[in-house]
Amino acid sequence: MSEPLTPPGEGFHPHLHDAPGESAAPLRTRLHHVRAGALDGDTAQSGGMRRFAAVSGRTVGSEKLWMGQTHVAPSTSSSDHHHGESETAIYVVSGHPEFVFLDDTGAQPEEIRLRTSPGDYIFVPPFVPHREENPDPAEEAVVVIARSTQEAIVVNLPGLYVLGAEEA
Repeated sequence: MSEPLTPPGEGFHPHLHDAPGESAAPLRTRLHHVRAGALDGDTAQSGGMRRFAAVSGRTVGSEKLWMGQTHVAPSTSSSDHHHGESETAIYVVSGHPEFVFLDDTGAQPEEIRLRTSPGDYIFVPPFVPHREENPDPAEEAVVVIARSTQEAIVVNLPGLYVLGAEEA
């Protein structure tokens, strides 16, 4: 039998029984439930996309992780950007977003386009310039993002460039 839904923001630890008037258990001693409708839109942004934080320092007190959703509207491209020191993992929930970066393993730098489908994953190393595109004229693309830093670092760029060996 299923228990009723947990009230937003309440921990799941079985030994926590917050009594009225008592302070809640410290953030680091409880699990946190962030409902889909409670995502925080006050995050770093790039043109053409909208990021929503689920797990961050501000939402749950995380110290080493950021996780949330990004929505890319139909027929839209993000600004060129990178995520600083953060490693980024992306899971495609819906749509067919494309991830674009420059590769310099050939004679000339070449634009590489990774075309994805729901269920695919993308890994973006620290400081690698890239952009997300949604070429579909009718369907929004939605991805879930996890980052190795507490907040969503976004450094918008004037264009794509190859990350030099000394920067990697």
